Amino acid sequence: MYKLCFFVPDANLEAVKQAVFDAGAGRIGDYDSCCWQTRGTGQFRPLAGSNPHIGEQGALEQLEEWKVEVVCANDRIDAAIAALKLAHPYEEVAYDVWRLEAL
Repeated sequence: MYKLCFFVPDANLEAVKQAVFDAGAGRIGDYDSCCWQTRGTGQFRPLAGSNPHIGEQGALEQLEEWKVEVVCANDRIDAAIAALKLAHPYEEVAYDVWRLEAL
């Protein structure tokens, strides 16, 4: 089992979550579409050569984003990451993956 965490702007939250859920993430027992989400402020500066969805090259950008956390079975994690990258509006998607252990 893995935990997948990603950051997404408010306008794209539901579409990106749905893509990840459709790929098989967010299932716990007899439940699906499970996640934890918190709102925060993201910050980045697009550098030369970038093609930013939001902001301009060289200018520091801050905006409200959501951090979304979902669990994902071992056999679905690659599909979930691929779906995340495909559905997400950013050129560079910020995400992390943690392997979980049963105790």
